[in-house]
Amino acid sequence: MTKTIPPFSELSFPRPDEQSLKARYDAIASLLDAGDRVEALHAFDAVRREYESWASHVHLQFSRNTQDETAKADRDYADRLSPVATDHEVTVKKRLLADPDREGLDAIVTPHVVRLWESDTTTFDPRISTDLEEEARLTGEYTALLASAKIPFDGKTLNLSGLVPYLQGLDRDVRHAAEKARWTFFEENGAELDGLYDKLVALRDRMAKTLGFENYIELGYRRMRRTDYGPEQVAAFREKVLAYVTPLISSLMERRRLKMGCDRLMAWDEALIDLQGNPEPAGDHDLLVSRAETMFRDLDPSGEMADFYVQMRDLGYLDLKNRDGKAGGGFCTSFPTVGTPYIFANFNGTHNDIGVFTHEMGHAFQNWKSRDLPWIDQLWPTMEAAEIHSMGLEFLTWPQIGELVEDGAADRYRRMHLIDALSFFPYGVCVDHFQHEIYAHPEMTSEERHETWQRLEKLYMPWRDWGDLDYPAKGGRWQAQLHIYRLPFYYIDYALAQCCALQLWLGSRLDREGTLETYRKLCAEGGSKPFAQLVSEAGLTSPFEADVLAEVVHEAEQVLAL
Repeated sequence: MTKTIPPFSELSFPRPDEQSLKARYDAIASLLDAGDRVEALHAFDAVRREYESWASHVHLQFSRNTQDETAKADRDYADRLSPVATDHEVTVKKRLLADPDREGLDAIVTPHVVRLWESDTTTFDPRISTDLEEEARLTGEYTALLASAKIPFDGKTLNLSGLVPYLQGLDRDVRHAAEKARWTFFEENGAELDGLYDKLVALRDRMAKTLGFENYIELGYRRMRRTDYGPEQVAAFREKVLAYVTPLISSLMERRRLKMGCDRLMAWDEALIDLQGNPEPAGDHDLLVSRAETMFRDLDPSGEMADFYVQMRDLGYLDLKNRDGKAGGGFCTSFPTVGTPYIFANFNGTHNDIGVFTHEMGHAFQNWKSRDLPWIDQLWPTMEAAEIHSMGLEFLTWPQIGELVEDGAADRYRRMHLIDALSFFPYGVCVDHFQHEIYAHPEMTSEERHETWQRLEKLYMPWRDWGDLDYPAKGGRWQAQLHIYRLPFYYIDYALAQCCALQLWLGSRLDREGTLETYRKLCAEGGSKPFAQLVSEAGLTSPFEADVLAEVVHEAEQVLAL
């Protein structure tokens, strides 16, 4: 399928309403009544693609400027309409799943899509429509609150992204002051952040019980469309991180303390991974955007990656500059009727710019490679598989990363990146464990939640010392993690994927071309199969296998010892 991709500035999607959605879904029902299942399935796919393209555009525009009243009103409208669209969608899925000819349905849309639908139909009922709308409103409030940060520092007024360079600087006093400024913002807004989360936990628990679940944990897994593993496997993986990774990071932190010559390694020392100064980008936004083309041409001699990147760049599908009012973080979204993904980030002049760019380009390349798969449910994999594409590209670009890193610092960047990747595991599983505790005990008070985080942080990251930063020391660190508020249970995905990405890294050290081809094929598979099958068919070992995490950590440790 060949499409003409319009510039992003020219994108426009029809605004649906309750009447137009009803008319589209009535037409699908009529096709099913007439026994024309194939035509009904294509009509169902088309309306979902159109709706998702519009909704994605609306939420992206709000993220690009959370202070724009029109964008906020559009987002609120989309959030109100979402349960209506979901009700129609689930009704059709239930009817299709009730058809006695299940083998015929499997043959058309694949067994994996059918399993996804089976999960989806258990996550919605019209009785929770009001709660879903309220959930969207509350998560929007969280996004806007963090985007509103105006932190006085170094004679400037900074948002949270703008503070990051100071958090990684060589001057220890400046790092301390920057962390203090950061956590002062969270402390000043702590009551509001606690209140938002109180409401989110209560309504999520209420939705789960309305749908017949014991608590939100099972509903959360189903909303994440996890069809081939559950909380037990995830808990076992957390134990492996505790056994194999936490001791290694503790050792690396102690080594860093000795090199720094200080009595205690403080929390504000952790972001300075390279004691010469974390390698910086080769230049500003414009230089990185220009040099990225060369990086991708060198990485992929076929020209596919570079040509795709140039298309995104030249047609305006990148928004990478940090600015006032812009939502924090980075993500990749897409418009299924267009076929081109969009990357959102907040460059701040640190090595994070390189990491977030290569990460989100991995998501984007996967979505581009799988854009012609026949069903919308196949365009993106479930998130633990999706993060292999992003984290994998971070490692696969190592040989060419000098294009994006300051002169002479490529080796230092690679070492820093590897340490950072390993250091993520304990934090990632801590976030996941925290959420399991919260939703298993939704009656917790705000104080008990902070105590829970404090306890788990000491378990997984025993080296962390907050010193005189009272707010995070009392367990407030979790409030800065947007996934906890906005995307419950979406976090272990990064840790599972990192285990697979490290396998790609090890493979690329032996066979660069072969590993790149494996990566390309994995991207093209999109979401056509469940996580374990995608991993296995790519020649990787599932993170849930007994020894794989220990093996990749050992190999990484050997490289760091050189």
